[in-house]
Amino acid sequence: MAVAAAAAKLRGSGRGLGQAGVLLLRRLGARGLARYHPQRQEQQHFPSLDDKPQFPGASAEFVDKLEFIQPNVISGIPVYRVMDRQGQIINPSEDPHLPQETVLKFYKSMTLLNTMDRILYESQRQGRISFYMTNYGEEGTHVGSAAALDSTDLVFGQYREAGVLMYRDYPLELFMAQCYGNASDLGKGRQMPVHYGCKERHFVTISSPLATQIPQAVGAAYAAKRANANRVVICYFGEGAASEGDAHAGFNFAATLECPVIFFCRNNGYAISTPTSEQYRGDGIAARGPGYGIMSIRVDGNDVFAVYNATKEARRRAVAENQPFLIEAMTYRIGHHSTSDDSSAYRSVDEVNYWDKQDHPISRLRHYLQGRGWWDDEQEKAWRKQSRKKVMEAFEQAERKPKPNPNLLFSDVYQEMPAQLRKQQESLARHLQAYGEHYPLDHFEK
Repeated sequence: MAVAAAAAKLRGSGRGLGQAGVLLLRRLGARGLARYHPQRQEQQHFPSLDDKPQFPGASAEFVDKLEFIQPNVISGIPVYRVMDRQGQIINPSEDPHLPQETVLKFYKSMTLLNTMDRILYESQRQGRISFYMTNYGEEGTHVGSAAALDSTDLVFGQYREAGVLMYRDYPLELFMAQCYGNASDLGKGRQMPVHYGCKERHFVTISSPLATQIPQAVGAAYAAKRANANRVVICYFGEGAASEGDAHAGFNFAATLECPVIFFCRNNGYAISTPTSEQYRGDGIAARGPGYGIMSIRVDGNDVFAVYNATKEARRRAVAENQPFLIEAMTYRIGHHSTSDDSSAYRSVDEVNYWDKQDHPISRLRHYLQGRGWWDDEQEKAWRKQSRKKVMEAFEQAERKPKPNPNLLFSDVYQEMPAQLRKQQESLARHLQAYGEHYPLDHFEK
């Protein structure tokens, strides 16, 4: 009735309603017309034209000169570090003053990961496992960030963050079980190697598609915020994954929903074979943060203390202020992208040797330990021998274990198995009964 009455009034007051009047009716609708009283409408007062622009989408000043913003309007974002390449603390006020026990755990986690990488890489080359990805050169980014988190903080990894699980005391036996896909594998042999996951250690199972974990991590952080969980979510990804659309969606949702999430980018120089010079034209990944309204920092990823300090402060503020943070850890991928890659096709041996010999996170931390008198050559020799023995024992145990029962192919997806899936299970059973001698069924659990 309100719409009809208002329309009649407008028609009566003048036949020249035309398109403008029709548009007004459409825009106001029933709710708007019910409140429409021209004589009572309050005038909205705007500042004079000499004041700042009032556009709702930006905060800026007016200018009267045509000028495009240059992409490199400032010099490169600086790289925060605590130690130099010789393991010397540069600014004593930035020293985290960690106890000897903690720093030794840093070092042993990094070197144990390095040893495991070497053995499993060779295992793949010998045909014992199907695939592997090493972490050479990036150990500092894993351990430094993991140490700064609370043990209950949720981790979304990409596929090169095994050191985070290593620092959280994930057993070597389970690393091996996952890569071998044996009966002890928590994923029951359904995932590719290095796709780890552990509910008890709050590490979400890795998936192969790039960057899918970024918006998922934001959703988890938003849930933690709503629950007042006093918990942060950390999401790891490489600079190559930052080119995916999921990164944009994740950054924007995290900023607008004010989520306690840390975006941790490992900028290791290459997205498989694509160097950073062909990935983007801007100043890396940290430069993107301010555009989304995200607090950002760039750190030396080969300096475990710099990574620790940045992550610890980001975590503190993310929880206290309910806002996202972006950390870009500059590092270098010394190994091939994976066992499916030959990096000698797109980079020189000299380039790799520089990072391996001159600026390695493990050697830098070792220099620090030796300078403090906390480590020496004898301890190094003994630990290398001990760590290799531990890895080899887990390796041999994993090889002896059978594969999961083939029936596990059909479980854990539906609460009640649908008819179509049951039909496939029955078909497999009939096939194995008829042709089982052609399959290595003795390698599988009964």
